[in-house]
Amino acid sequence: MQHIILVVDDEKDIIDSLERQFRKQYKILKATSGIDALRILNQESVHLILSDQRMPEMTGVQLFERAQKLQPDAIRILLTGYTDVESVIAAINNGQIYRYITKPWDPIDLDIIVKKALETFDLKFELKEKNKKLEQALEELKSLDQAKSHFMLLIGHELRTPLTTISSFTELLLEENLKDDVKKYVSRISQGTNRLSEIIFDVLDLLGAETGQTKLNKSKSNLSELINNTTDEFKDLVKKRSLKIKSNLKANNAFYDSTVIKKVFKKILHNALKFSTENSEVIISTSDDKDGVTLKITNDGAPISQSKIQQILKPFTLDEDIMNHSQGLGLGLSVCQSLLKHHGSLLVVDSHGNQTSVGFHLRTNA
Repeated sequence: MQHIILVVDDEKDIIDSLERQFRKQYKILKATSGIDALRILNQESVHLILSDQRMPEMTGVQLFERAQKLQPDAIRILLTGYTDVESVIAAINNGQIYRYITKPWDPIDLDIIVKKALETFDLKFELKEKNKKLEQALEELKSLDQAKSHFMLLIGHELRTPLTTISSFTELLLEENLKDDVKKYVSRISQGTNRLSEIIFDVLDLLGAETGQTKLNKSKSNLSELINNTTDEFKDLVKKRSLKIKSNLKANNAFYDSTVIKKVFKKILHNALKFSTENSEVIISTSDDKDGVTLKITNDGAPISQSKIQQILKPFTLDEDIMNHSQGLGLGLSVCQSLLKHHGSLLVVDSHGNQTSVGFHLRTNA
């Protein structure tokens, strides 16, 4: 790219001198006044403007003020034959000039200054172009992310219909008088169907929350009642792992969508029961403050580092060795996190020693 320099001076000899110095390296445009220079700037793109300060009708500083609006990327260098300190300071303070040079100048110095100025222009231009490409790439990524989310939602909803059919007929088969081995096969099909259904619903919950498609039906409800009514669903897991659930609940009212918060509570409790030390106690507690209610589930188990806590709150991140057939998609707590955002809340995970607690806060009012 050949650089274009606009030279502005009311003295023709100065213009001719600058043209002779730079014409072999750059394309030179000439103007003998600020008005002529503005006319050229309206018609041509320039990379650098060399302008005298003292000119009739319009000073160099005044020209730069208007040129900055027309071509803000052009580098501006002020030439002055006077010690016009006020004009120079005004130009610098307004961010209108790259350098100022006093007359008479050293041709070698001027050549170096112009080269440096044009290098600055090239760097800014390159940065601007890269920023444009980055913005385009970001928009494309956003578009792809939206398309991916909508595709996943569509696939998820489409999968639910055949899954429901499989599940329904499997349940009917299990009611029949089947041979033991056939009953075992059908039971395995049922387990696999239920697991696939859980995964699909988790993905749909996550995508629905992240894409803003989750619709909430909030009302003021008693959180302790929700907890008591849900805890019994885990009695088989509690018995299997020889655990105890201890509740320390108050009659707390909060403003929330009961279906969503029940789902969040069940996932947190299931995690606590799953990772608790056998023969230990899982504590469910609630506490009041002036803004609302905090629910916390605490269990004994292996400590979790801060880096792991950050990791498990992100979707599809497993705290297991994936090469050794890890189970799950790492969605549990990340789904909770996304659903809680719509309640103006976030999960709080704390791990000290052998105790880990997971909780969240719900507001008393909307």
